[in-house]
Amino acid sequence: MTAVILDGRAMGAEIRSELRDEVRHYVQQRGQAPGLAIVDVSGDGASAVYSRAILRIAEDVAVSARLEHLPALTPPDELRCRLLQLNEDEATQGIIVQMPLPAHLSQKMVADSISARKDIDGISTSSAGNLFLGLPSFLPSTAAAVMEILERSKTVLAGRRVVIVGRSNVVGKPLALMLLQKNATVTVCHSHTTNLAALTRQAEVLIVAVGRASMITAEMVRPGATVIDVGINTRPQGGIVGDVDFASVREVAGALTPTPGGVGPLTNVMLLKQCVQAAWQ
Repeated sequence: MTAVILDGRAMGAEIRSELRDEVRHYVQQRGQAPGLAIVDVSGDGASAVYSRAILRIAEDVAVSARLEHLPALTPPDELRCRLLQLNEDEATQGIIVQMPLPAHLSQKMVADSISARKDIDGISTSSAGNLFLGLPSFLPSTAAAVMEILERSKTVLAGRRVVIVGRSNVVGKPLALMLLQKNATVTVCHSHTTNLAALTRQAEVLIVAVGRASMITAEMVRPGATVIDVGINTRPQGGIVGDVDFASVREVAGALTPTPGGVGPLTNVMLLKQCVQAAWQ
């Protein structure tokens, strides 16, 4: 068996095409494009790359996006004040604050300051609470990207055994709740899980998000399973690999996301999709 490759780039292109049409309709109805504000106070190189990627996609789908770069030593009160101003800005429908933040700034303060109506990356306690209760909510973009891949690949979830490796607040935990809402039977594994391979081999759908290069090998995968690799790891010799050993797992799985080219290309697209949703709301 050779796995069907779940092409995140192709899916991302489909979503961007859909968003271009939706934004055109929005502009006809509302007279202006949806607005996105990206706030970067980290001074981190990776954040700058991430911000530019979001801006490129925003330009492609005609969302009005801007980057607000604040000095790394910005006081907490100043950042909070700026976020509250953006909450009241009628031209801004979505707000993203780049992570990681400088040590003197609290992620909780940021999450509590962003209006739930504009929290398009699902970081606030309000968004998390709504997700827990099964109410409409903005979702963490990486977790949303995984669900989008499963939906567009027509992966059956109801009644199936799904195993998630990783319990982060932005991937593992929200995914578990989303999958439960789709009537999957969900197991979440983590660093204290014993006999991990015995559990992953039971998975009809296996999702891996731990940040350990190639830790999932063919022997840990049920034949025919759908495997979603969220991990991105830099190799010492250059290039990136996922948390799944692609070459060996490809010969066992029924469907598999590559790294690069799988979940990653959809993550930023989902931010823009949720920004447009926020604008309509």
